[in-house]
Amino acid sequence: MPVILKNDIYWVGAIDWNLRDFHGYTTFRGATYNSYLILDEKVTLVDTVKAAFYSEWIERIKELIDPAKIDYLICNHIEPDHSGSIPQFIKEYPNVQIFSTKMAQSGLTKYFGPGLPIKVVKTGETLNLGKRNINFIEVPMIHWPDSMFSYIPEEKLLLSNDGFGQHIATSGRFDDEVDQKEMMFEAKKYYANLLIHLSPLIQNTLKKVADLKLEIDMIAPSHGVVWRKDPGKIINAYNDWSLQKTTDKVLIIYDTMWNSTAKMAKTLVQEFTNARIEVKLQKLRSTHRSDIMTELLDAKGFMVGSPTLHRNLFPTISSFLCYLRGLKPQNKIAAAFGSYGWSGEAVEQVTNELKEIGLDVIEPGIRAQYAPSEDDLGQVKQLAQQMITKIKET
Repeated sequence: MPVILKNDIYWVGAIDWNLRDFHGYTTFRGATYNSYLILDEKVTLVDTVKAAFYSEWIERIKELIDPAKIDYLICNHIEPDHSGSIPQFIKEYPNVQIFSTKMAQSGLTKYFGPGLPIKVVKTGETLNLGKRNINFIEVPMIHWPDSMFSYIPEEKLLLSNDGFGQHIATSGRFDDEVDQKEMMFEAKKYYANLLIHLSPLIQNTLKKVADLKLEIDMIAPSHGVVWRKDPGKIINAYNDWSLQKTTDKVLIIYDTMWNSTAKMAKTLVQEFTNARIEVKLQKLRSTHRSDIMTELLDAKGFMVGSPTLHRNLFPTISSFLCYLRGLKPQNKIAAAFGSYGWSGEAVEQVTNELKEIGLDVIEPGIRAQYAPSEDDLGQVKQLAQQMITKIKET
C-alpha cells in the first residue's frame, strides 16, 4: 500500500525482496525502487520503478488516484531501475509531461527511442505544482552524468534519487522503523561499492547543497529508507565517506593455493594484533569483494597477498584488483605479499596495481618460495612493522 511522507506526498514504489546482486556487489537484504506521488493542482510522479515491478507500482498509484490524472513525471536519473517503467507508463498515459536534465533526455532517447515528451530543466529552475514548487538541482556523476535532485522547499523535502540510499528491503519505509545497525551498514556498503570513486564530486555536491541553504527535514532517496528522524545522520556520514576519513584499521586481503600465502597472512594479522591495531583477515574465496570494499572504506591500510599462478596473479586477486581500480580508494597505505613456486611475478604485479591506483605503497613487497621459512616470516613481520609505523604517523 502507499505510505504517506508528508500531507499529499506518498511513497508508491516497489520492494525487491529477492535481489541478491547489483552491479557486481552482493545485496543480501534486497532492495527497493522508490517512487513518490505528489497530489497537488498538478499531480506529479518523481521517478518510476524497474520494469518488472510495473504492475506492483501502478496498483499502488491507483489506490490514491487514477494514473490518467498525473500531469508530470520527473526523471531524476535514467538508470533502468528508476526509469524502466517509463515506456509502458507513457504508452498507457500519453498526456504526462516528463522533466529531466539534458543528459537524461539523451540517455532516455537511447534507452527507449525518440518521441518521449521530455522538457529539459537545469539547476535553478522551478516547477510550480500549485501549493508546492519543485526546485531542480543538477548533480552530475551522483552517480551518472544525468543525475539530479528535486527539492520541495514548502515541505523541506529532498528527493535525492541515488544519493543517500541503501539496498535494503524492509517493511518499514523510514529510518526510525528499521534496525539502525543494518541500515547504516547497507548505506556504507552502497557508498563503498558505487560512489567512493566519485568522492571529490560528492564533496562538491554537499557544498552545493550547503551553498543553496536548503532546509532539509526529510531525504527521500530512490533506494532504501526515507530519512525523516535524522537526515543529518546520512549527510554527515556522506561527508566523512567522501573525505575518505580513516581509522586505525588494517585489512589483510588474500587468497592461497597450498596455504603458504595464508601462513604469511596470518603472521601479518598477529603482528597488527600485537600492536593493538584493529585488523581483519579477508580471504577472497570466502568473502565477497563488495564486503571487503565496505570494510576498506574507513581502513587506513591494507595488504594484498597473492600466490603466483601461471606467471600471473591468482584469479580472485586479479578480479579484486580490477574492482578496486575502478573504485579508486584514496588515503590508504598498501603493500603486497605472496608465495610462488618457480617464477614469482604476482607480488610485483600487485605492487604495480596498487601504485597505479595512487595509494601509498610500501616497497618492496615480500614473497616466499614454496612454504615460507622463518626468515621469510621475519620479513613479513618487518613489512607489518613498516605499516604500523606509517599508521601511527598519520
